[in-house]
Amino acid sequence: MRKLLWQPSDEFIKNTNMFKFMTFVNDRFALNLSNYTELYDWSINCPADFWDSLWHFLEIKEYSHYASVVKDWSVFPGAEWFPGAEINYAENILRYRDSDRTAIIFRGESHCRRELSFNDLYILVAKFAQALKRYGIKSGDAVCAYMPNLPETVVAMLAASSMGALWCSCATDIGPSAAIDRLGQVHPKILITVDGYFYKGKAFNVLENAEKITEGIPSLEKAIVVHYAGDLDKTFDKSISWDTFIKDVSIDEFKFERLKADHPLVVMFSSGTTGKPKCMVQSAAGLLLNQLKELVLHNDLKSSDRLLYISTCSWMMWNWSLAALGTGASLVLFDGNPAWPDASAIWKILEEEKVTVFGLSASYIHSLIAQGFKPEVDLSCLREISQTGSALSLDGFDYIYNSIKKDVHFNSISGGTDINGCFASGNPISPVYSGELQGAGLGMKIKAYDESGNSVRDIQGELVCEAPVPSMPIYFWNDPDGAKYKNAYFSVYPGVWRHGDYVMFHSDTGGISFYGRSDSVLKPSGVRIGTSEIYNQVEKLEEIEDSLAVGQNFKGDQRIILFVKLKSGYSLTENLKKEIKSVLRTNASPRHVPDIILETPDIPMTFNMKKVESAVTNIINGREVSNRDALLNPESLDYFIKILPLLND
Repeated sequence: MRKLLWQPSDEFIKNTNMFKFMTFVNDRFALNLSNYTELYDWSINCPADFWDSLWHFLEIKEYSHYASVVKDWSVFPGAEWFPGAEINYAENILRYRDSDRTAIIFRGESHCRRELSFNDLYILVAKFAQALKRYGIKSGDAVCAYMPNLPETVVAMLAASSMGALWCSCATDIGPSAAIDRLGQVHPKILITVDGYFYKGKAFNVLENAEKITEGIPSLEKAIVVHYAGDLDKTFDKSISWDTFIKDVSIDEFKFERLKADHPLVVMFSSGTTGKPKCMVQSAAGLLLNQLKELVLHNDLKSSDRLLYISTCSWMMWNWSLAALGTGASLVLFDGNPAWPDASAIWKILEEEKVTVFGLSASYIHSLIAQGFKPEVDLSCLREISQTGSALSLDGFDYIYNSIKKDVHFNSISGGTDINGCFASGNPISPVYSGELQGAGLGMKIKAYDESGNSVRDIQGELVCEAPVPSMPIYFWNDPDGAKYKNAYFSVYPGVWRHGDYVMFHSDTGGISFYGRSDSVLKPSGVRIGTSEIYNQVEKLEEIEDSLAVGQNFKGDQRIILFVKLKSGYSLTENLKKEIKSVLRTNASPRHVPDIILETPDIPMTFNMKKVESAVTNIINGREVSNRDALLNPESLDYFIKILPLLND
């Protein structure tokens, strides 16, 4: 059994939303569920009762109720959820209208601070929705954003969803061609953008990119420009300022549109590192119910909480965080670099805004470890730290409790853009063990499969989901026969969703460990190795800033090539290579030892700060990388292209 890091007290457990939901279920069905394992087992064995109970427990606002939770459970993919129900996503998120309750606090890297009450937010959403209607936007039209993490981005999303328009967004840190590849596929009519943004103390002009996007997407009729960090007086064809767009708008006639439960709400985009990004369409009721499930139950979010998740509106965590408003909690938006001008920057904001739930990525935690950083601020309000993005090392788990805060619920989560939520998560009524997510999410019938499709425990396997989940895509864009959808998730195990993560389910603790993407799993001599098993050991070394492991097909087998990015002042000596191999041989296995170790100036990353193993794997194996613009640092690939001839000798 791995090391126990946190154990909730009985008093703590009884005050959680999860415990209240379990009590609600026990009373409703005359059950005697007493812990998370029993509650989870019930949720997957009685899925109709579970999702129906969740709908009522969360008090979903509706115009009409559903005839059944799912029309036909045997249809997978393509299950029809909540047939007959009519709701509005934005109405549920904006159910609180208090003038004295804080909805949004914005903190910018430039020390800008803004605050909106729930009433302020409602009025802005109503104004923007009426302005969209005045312009001719209607239910079914697409509204897109090329925006930083500003309050206006939240306003625009909720305004679009209030009227049944489809929403999709990209952050301003991606290039115009990458934005066009994403947004252009759904033929939007309106673009929400900004004149500039701040990053590492510098203002970046966005208007030139926004103009290229507007010109590159023929369906765009208007670009609405928010003033933030640029020159609002500069305009381009089809542009109009935010203030002008909503000027003289009356909200007397504003209403939330009555929409079917499966009405399309958002389009989410895949990373696009292996081709043009896939467009995954997700439904209003599916996202609403699953996001609130995770926020209210798994994160124990209450109206008194303040949530800050380091994210951009290119990432699903932005959509997920926005739903926190539906709990009555305050959403603290941060835009910029959390470590500028120094590593303490974001932690000072946590102290000043009394943040209770803080979300961050594994890569950010590992960067803090590399710096030896310990926050010297008052974190007495901080109750939970949530982590996602990629697999976290054992050192990362220990770091949270040894260097951040001992008495905190560390909620490591994993799911994806594909479901706009989590397959595996934490929960506030169970212990936290090092290196493990606490378990499967409620209602998520997930398992680990071996290559033959057998369910396995205590050995690594493919993460799969055997039953429908409401937040799964209702369809892919431009996929009339569903072939792209089925090929993406159901081509390996028919009738079962293969998610593409390499995991282990632990019998003793009930936890789940993640080892990286299965499409980047290394297979020297046919033995499967998760790349994170290598990173977790190598990146402990003082000299190593970052690393990337890929498999190269070589002489009828596969060999492991490890690329290391070194900290300033270090070089890749023969002694360091020997140390790397020794650490892997001792702490992992001889199978983990790379055949070749090379120094690289940089590691390719997505905009969500995930290592892009697939692009380097393609290069090393002589395949083309089709979408460099999907990378945060596409120039980093030049090194791998340059050295390819040496690797083929």
